[in-house]
Amino acid sequence: MKKINWLLVPVLTVSTVLSACSGGGAGNDNKDTKGSSDSKQVLNLISSSDIPSMNSALATDMVSFQVYEDVFEGLYKLDKDSQPVPALAEGDPEKSKDGKTWTIKLRDNAKWSNGDPVTAGDFVYAWRNVVDKNTGSEYAFIMYDIKNAEDINTGKKDPKELGVKAIDDHTLEIQLENEQPYFQGLLAFGTFMPKNEKVAKEKGDKYGVGADNAVYNGPFEMTEWNTEENFKLEKNDDYWNKDEVKLDEINYRVTKDVQTGLNLYETGKVDSVGVSAESVDKYKNDKDFKTELTAAIQFMRVQHDGKKELQNADLRLALAKSLDKESYVKNNVNNGAVATNQLTPKDVYKGPDGKDFSEIAGGDELSYDVDAAKEHWKKAKEALGKDKIELEFLTTDLDTAKKDAEYFKEQWESNLDGLTIKIKQTPFKQKLALEAKGDYDIAYGNWFPDYADPMTFMDLFWSKQTNTGYDDPAYDQMIEDAKGPLLPDPQKRWDTLGEASTMLLKEAHVIPIIQRGNAYLEKPYVKDILVNSSMINQHDNAYIDGKKK
Repeated sequence: MKKINWLLVPVLTVSTVLSACSGGGAGNDNKDTKGSSDSKQVLNLISSSDIPSMNSALATDMVSFQVYEDVFEGLYKLDKDSQPVPALAEGDPEKSKDGKTWTIKLRDNAKWSNGDPVTAGDFVYAWRNVVDKNTGSEYAFIMYDIKNAEDINTGKKDPKELGVKAIDDHTLEIQLENEQPYFQGLLAFGTFMPKNEKVAKEKGDKYGVGADNAVYNGPFEMTEWNTEENFKLEKNDDYWNKDEVKLDEINYRVTKDVQTGLNLYETGKVDSVGVSAESVDKYKNDKDFKTELTAAIQFMRVQHDGKKELQNADLRLALAKSLDKESYVKNNVNNGAVATNQLTPKDVYKGPDGKDFSEIAGGDELSYDVDAAKEHWKKAKEALGKDKIELEFLTTDLDTAKKDAEYFKEQWESNLDGLTIKIKQTPFKQKLALEAKGDYDIAYGNWFPDYADPMTFMDLFWSKQTNTGYDDPAYDQMIEDAKGPLLPDPQKRWDTLGEASTMLLKEAHVIPIIQRGNAYLEKPYVKDILVNSSMINQHDNAYIDGKKK
């Protein structure tokens, strides 16, 4: 069974892992900056966690994927509407009549930061490496739309049988299992980045560990990386579109303490910073203060393969229904987030009939109702033959994560007699490792959409890739039908995804908490940072204008 971590900001805590910037608003379309921008083009940001991995085959988290956006470039990238536009590709794919064979022409002037040309073979090598069972990539499933990818990843076929080949240095052919409406958008995702085969083989196990153990083909290159302290990106002079890149440097400070980050902002040492719930009232009237509702869902995963107690539906429903999410939003988050009982964001996905996915996604069973929660709890204890139950709650080591965990603990223990919650806080990277092994009872985090379809949330609980132990053949069948046979019938596919969502939520196999908001401060001199639906910041057109010397 393939397992996948959830992107923790993650992918994943309540506080902002990377200070999300809108650059004075992502809608700022003023690109005529020549002669007006500041001569010193340096952007200073905060990351609340270090980079777990610079190897695109191994990353599962938002910190890594954010940096990939800066230093690597794939075939496509997402525009301001989160639609794929050509990056290394010269244009849109040429598709066969059945939609299963794609031919993509690459730019002939793209280079790596060591001067090597970027070729179609770099994509073939990188993608084979991702799906190779021996690599252990937790994100390999995202390539399962490519012919033979799943069989390769499960050890049934050789990586050389992956449905991708270099026709020549600048022509890539991709064979798909089925025609996929969202696959072009997937090609903008970090796992699909190319990899310089010569450098990767030369570095071996050290590839991606440290700034000097990789080469880069994006608008920036990593020139400094001090573990748990900082990392620095500088403009890549070998980037094919370098003349349009205005920033000279991007400096990230690893700062886990929210107040420290705010102090750095107030003293002008960073240009953007996340604002915690406690600080919103202090800054809400500040001209630099901004909030936004994102497409990310913050939720609790429940481990089905561990304690017998968590295999009981009444117990899971008791946990879900005993949480006052509105109070949590007001007192712990206070950043523009909204409470939710659904795994998918509202007002993001529209079906063929024009209706929002939230209308068919279910989740009513998870609404806050203490009396109903107590009834479910009573039934669970009777079925289990226990009066006392202890569960562990896994989260990160951030201060905000501790506050959240303590809130949930108080809610559960006061509403459900006999329940004891043990809070386990670990560093971000260690949390990812525990989740990958399924070593938790309840784990808290977020998921940001990888592409513009509800499937990016729904297949998190597909038994072939989940780390929750959830394994329902009926659910799996609906997911597999929606990935293949139902593609020619968009409405039926849409309705099937709605049924799958309802099934998942009806017995609290997952406990959604909020549709994530983002409260932050950003200096007015930061311009034109584009933020896509996955909350990835694009800095290739960003610039500094009006900063006091």
